[in-house]
Amino acid sequence: MKPKTPVAIALASAIAATGTAFDWPQNAIQSDSFYSYFGQLRGGTINPSLIFTDSEDIKAADGGKVIAVISEHTDGSDLFESTLGNAVIVAHDDHLLTVYANLDQDGLTGSAAPGRVETGTVFGTCGNSGWQQGMANLEFQVIDTKNRAFINPRVLMPRVGKELDLTIQELVAVSRKGAEYPFSTSKRLPVGTYYLYRRRQDIAMPYRTTVFINGASVETVAYDMLVQKDGKLCTSGRKNYPAALLYPDSRRQLLAEIPIPKGRNAITVAVTDILGKETTLTYMIEAH
Repeated sequence: MKPKTPVAIALASAIAATGTAFDWPQNAIQSDSFYSYFGQLRGGTINPSLIFTDSEDIKAADGGKVIAVISEHTDGSDLFESTLGNAVIVAHDDHLLTVYANLDQDGLTGSAAPGRVETGTVFGTCGNSGWQQGMANLEFQVIDTKNRAFINPRVLMPRVGKELDLTIQELVAVSRKGAEYPFSTSKRLPVGTYYLYRRRQDIAMPYRTTVFINGASVETVAYDMLVQKDGKLCTSGRKNYPAALLYPDSRRQLLAEIPIPKGRNAITVAVTDILGKETTLTYMIEAH
């Protein structure tokens, strides 16, 4: 099992105490109807936002202090991308910030100004100020400033309705030299370490991917948090994978980096949604 980071432990404690840490930043929607999920490929990087579909009044997900209202990118930081457009930033306890982006400049209320706000305080309405391809939808982020990490907002929010179905298709092992072995046709491959990929789904996004070899878990890639490493957003955990490895092209998503030992191996892939529903697939692979 992957060891928990201090922020993960703190968030788990908050959820255990209250059920969830944050309320919805707009009216609740079904869990399978977000426009874009945390951790997906977006514009050549890993998406640190949760993007809604319905356009609603935008409100504070928890009490805190409005510390900034931004409309453009000025500091070169990955934390506040220029693609956010107009955004309200609220500071909360435990070094957490919430960011409410893609807002309509003309729709901002008097509460969208520095000062204290309570849970449910309305900031305004969505607009087309951010990188939303013309869609007026809320872009919501949770940031841990102490650890310079983005937190998956869905970890902290109430969940409504079923999740999108996850699939495991077009598995391919890629060696560190770039040689490719599709599991559908390649049942033998050299002993070595491989990046194992599945076909990326257009919308559905796993919360966790795990690969087992002969019944033993060899690696889990989790999407509860993104960290910055060498100026790039990466998944967190035993390995920090940047977008170039996590999404080497528009079709593939990394499942894990795995060592395949000599002999006959049962390689089991598991993709799990945020509710814990698991989809698995097993291949028998001979390594020589």
